[in-house]
Amino acid sequence: MQTRLPDDPRRRVAWGISLVLIAVTAFLGAAPGTATATPPGAPPVPVLSWGPCDGAADGFECATAHVPLDYREPAGRTLPLAVTRRVASDAAHRTGVLLMHPGGPGNSGVDFARNSYAALPAALRASFDVVGYDMRGVKRSGQVECWDDKQYSAAVDAARGVPGPGAVDVAVRQGLDFAGACLQRSPDLVPFVGTGSNAKDIDLLRQALGEETLTFYGRSFGSYVGTVYAAQFPRRVRAMVLDGAYNPRTYADVPYAYDAGQFVALDASVGRFLDWCAQNAAACGFGDGAPRQAFDALKRALDADPVITPSGRPATGYTLAYRLMFNINSGKAIWPALGQALRAAQARQTSFLLSPPSPASFDFLNVNMAVECADRVYPTSPLLLRTLVGAQSAAAPLMGPPIGLGPPTYDHNHAPTCAQWPAERPSRYEGSYRAAGSAPILVLGTTGDPDTPYQDAVALAGTLDNGRLVTFAGEGHTAYNRSACVSALVNDYLATLTLPARGTVCADETPPAALGRLSSDTGALGDVAGLVVDETRDAIPVLR
Repeated sequence: MQTRLPDDPRRRVAWGISLVLIAVTAFLGAAPGTATATPPGAPPVPVLSWGPCDGAADGFECATAHVPLDYREPAGRTLPLAVTRRVASDAAHRTGVLLMHPGGPGNSGVDFARNSYAALPAALRASFDVVGYDMRGVKRSGQVECWDDKQYSAAVDAARGVPGPGAVDVAVRQGLDFAGACLQRSPDLVPFVGTGSNAKDIDLLRQALGEETLTFYGRSFGSYVGTVYAAQFPRRVRAMVLDGAYNPRTYADVPYAYDAGQFVALDASVGRFLDWCAQNAAACGFGDGAPRQAFDALKRALDADPVITPSGRPATGYTLAYRLMFNINSGKAIWPALGQALRAAQARQTSFLLSPPSPASFDFLNVNMAVECADRVYPTSPLLLRTLVGAQSAAAPLMGPPIGLGPPTYDHNHAPTCAQWPAERPSRYEGSYRAAGSAPILVLGTTGDPDTPYQDAVALAGTLDNGRLVTFAGEGHTAYNRSACVSALVNDYLATLTLPARGTVCADETPPAALGRLSSDTGALGDVAGLVVDETRDAIPVLR
């Protein structure tokens, strides 16, 4: 479905802020990364011995691939990677391997492949071996440990939705403490969890699987992994879909500017939801016609008098913002459920927005921080750190203060840790992102994406020598299986290598659903009481 994108003044403001930050960061300079020369000799190809997956009877089999811990020493110490696959159901017409990479970083690729398999169309399941793996530092492939559960619980329980004076200094101190804990608890791993090495792991998996080329689907952070893989091994790409794409250059080399775009995208998305609540008071149920003011008041009320959850832990305004940050990713279809959840929180009743981060979340967040600090080089100026962290948080008034000035957790507040990162970065990728000589690469961007701003997808498609952009005009994070139009184009491309026309825009977003229509098979994850997007679990939704 073709449509014309409307001009959005808020988007122009957002990217104006980003351009200013790009100029500031470029002027002040970033700390140099760790340049590494390609060592002589190739690492040995792993041998995959397939067997049952923990007793599961879902048709998948599992193996372990041993890859170099440090690619500067390809025959040195190895790291075991957990790998899974389900072979093509039509062996006579098998096309090859479809490698599926989740977001995060921190999500399990083994779980992503297995949990997403049923959502793939039968034609792809018939013609591809569906493969996933836990990237280095994640779950079954050597879990990164920084803060332990006790430290993380104490930090997030003390965080507030409306941080007070001195919050920037607290965030900087916590970032330094977290960075030191990473090097103390995972000294042999954190230098080597960067995406440059992760992409080399993928090419060893390709060889171990006996494939000349790979078909790749990567969402969110997986889009950056795919970009780096294509940059390093362009002629090994049969087809590649990068969904919810990163602008690789700003992400890795101008990180303050990248963070600014994420802050504004998140705040704008929450703002559009609250504006919908103002215009649809009965369907939303929150705010009595003034939801922005009600949201701010709710954060303050929970800060002053937290709700004590069944676990005995407090739910504060920070808890509310943290959970909303992930749940807003599901798009317009769940807006009524978000409104009801905010109303329940206002009444101090059970709400999925009042669920403090759990130990499983802490595992995810440890990796999320460590990988991005291995990939990204922030300027080391303490003055710049304090100035920009404070300014970026203030520029996003709905969500910026709790997320940007809270403890080390998700993307938006990586600067206080990564600008003080003590480890070397030998696994960081530092080359061109053009992927010259690759097959055409399909880039998907969602105009209202709260997590990976749409403009990043535009930038990536323009950076790649053979990039082709498809736009989903909608709310929410990523596009595949959230739009029937996008999904049909992606499935055809993966199966037949047929590219969509240049300038294709899909505008078939699912509208806000009545609460009674939300069910577990819609991709909205169940009834209102159980509706929650868990940051530790990534899966392609079932196409509605």
